[in-house]
Amino acid sequence: MRGADVDDTAAGLYRRFLQGDGSALEALVTRYSDALVRFAYCYLKDPFAAEDAAEDAFVALIVKKRSFTDETNLKAYLYKTVRNGCIDRIRADRRQAAPPERTVDAEVLLELKEQSAAVYGCMQELPAQYRDVLYLLYFEGFRPEEAARILKRTKKQTYNLIARAKAVLKQILISKGVGHENI
Repeated sequence: MRGADVDDTAAGLYRRFLQGDGSALEALVTRYSDALVRFAYCYLKDPFAAEDAAEDAFVALIVKKRSFTDETNLKAYLYKTVRNGCIDRIRADRRQAAPPERTVDAEVLLELKEQSAAVYGCMQELPAQYRDVLYLLYFEGFRPEEAARILKRTKKQTYNLIARAKAVLKQILISKGVGHENI
C-alpha cells in the first residue's frame, strides 16, 4: 500500500490485520493497550491482572475476527471485552477464596497524567458502577450514549448514573481538598 492509501483508523488497521498485515495489529495494541490496562485496573486493582485482561481483549479480537465499521465500534468492543473479562476474573476469585486486601499501586498512578492522578485516585473510592461510567467519560472520551452501550444500560440509566457519580465524586474531591470545578 502507498502512504496515501493507508487507512490508519482503528477499523482500518483491523481490516489490514485481517488481510495479513501483522504490523497493523501491533499498531492497534500500541494505540489501545495502556488505556485498556488502566480501565481493567479500575476493576481488578492488580496491575498484572489488568495487563492480562487487556491482552485477553486483543486475543478475542484476533480469534473472533469481527467486522467493524468505524473506530468507535472497535474501541467499544475492546472495552466491553475487558469489562466482561474483569467481571469473570472477579467472580472466579470470589469462588476460590476471598482475595487479599489490595492497595492502590503507586507505580500505576504515577503513569497517569499529573493533572488526572488526583481525580483518578479519588475515583477508586467510588462504587464500581460510578467509577466505570466516569472513567469512560473522563479518561477515554466516550460520549454518554457510547458508555451506555459498553455498560449495557439505557441512555436514561446512564445519564442518571453520571449525575449521581459526579455528585459523589465531587464530595470526595472536596473532602480531600482536590479541585473539582470541572466535575
